[in-house]
Amino acid sequence: MKQDLSLAQNHAFQLARTLMVPVTLFRSGNEFGVLPSDELDDEDDLVIVHEYVPGGSH
Repeated sequence: MKQDLSLAQNHAFQLARTLMVPVTLFRSGNEFGVLPSDELDDEDDLVIVHEYVPGGSH
């Protein structure tokens, strides 16, 4: 998980473009993480920051 938001945003955008699937950038506590959107469970402690869709703008 990334503690730096701008780094996490860049990784999320690049991952969406590489995998060609939507990915979600989320925050849990003081850290950020990125997962393919279909792998994200509905966790109470996660805050969705942004969803990146391939071919879309970030």
